Order: sequence, then structure tokens, then C-alpha cells
Amino acid sequence: MSTTPRRARRDTSPPRTGNTEAEVLRGFLDYLRHSIAAKVEGAPEPAVRTAGVPSGTNLLGLLNHLDRVERATFLGELVTDWQSTFHAAPADSVADVVARYRETVERANDVLDGCADLGAPLPRPRPNTSAPSVRWALTHLIEETGRHAGHADILRELIDGATGR
Repeated sequence: MSTTPRRARRDTSPPRTGNTEAEVLRGFLDYLRHSIAAKVEGAPEPAVRTAGVPSGTNLLGLLNHLDRVERATFLGELVTDWQSTFHAAPADSVADVVARYRETVERANDVLDGCADLGAPLPRPRPNTSAPSVRWALTHLIEETGRHAGHADILRELIDGATGR
């Protein structure tokens, strides 16, 4: 547990979005994406890689995992070992993982920009591969990112006392 003084950040309010279903879903997903990237950004080594709970979960691994979830869901990339995604490569710095996540989010948003029908399947780079609907994918990523953002809140506070979104 950290003995450093608590560094509170002001919470960011939920997003103000447009009124369509797509605008609301994308607005909340982007809000959560920004929140978790900000939570990891600037976290100190080696604590950012250190398991904060008995399951082995660590702050940098959470963002690395979410990068792979975004790539699998929106970009159609194959992941064969999900458990391994919870650990960043030793050579990857905090800045590397945050930058890669933000680049993946940008690429995913480019795909979503081309999806007018939430009920249609996401486009896939490989023909004849199954894809979830855009609606399902957005809802899943809101759930997945929100869940891990909550984990990240606790882990970051244990590392250096930083709180807030």
C-alpha cells in the first residue's frame, strides 16, 4: 500500500452526447476510453506492472488487455491467448502502451464512422469471418472498459494515491 500523500483529480462528468443511440453509445465508450488511458498515463514503473491483487492484475496489463479487446472486436484481429493480454511486454513503457491504446481507439473509431446501421455486423478484414453487430460491440466495449476502469481506479490509488477520473 502507498504511503505517499493522496493526489486527487477532479472527476470528469459523464459525457453530453447527441440524442441518437449511436451518439450515446459512442459518447460513453469514448468517455471510458479516455478515463482509463488517463488513469494509466504517468503511473510509475515498476509499480504499474506490479500485481495489486492476488489474481495478478496490474495497471499496465489492464490497458494492454483493453487494447487487444478493441483490436479483436472492432478490427477483427485474432487473439488466441486472452490471459496473456493482461501483461504488457517488458520492453513496453507506460507511454508505449498508452500510445498504442489511443492509436487502436482511433482506428476503431474510423471503422465505426463507416457503420451507419447499429444492427449490421461490423466489417471484417478477412472474408467469411463472423462479426457481432455494431450495437453489440459498442455495448460490450462499454461494459468491458467500464469494468476495467473501475479496477484501474483502485490499482492506481494503491500505487500512488491518485484518484478521480
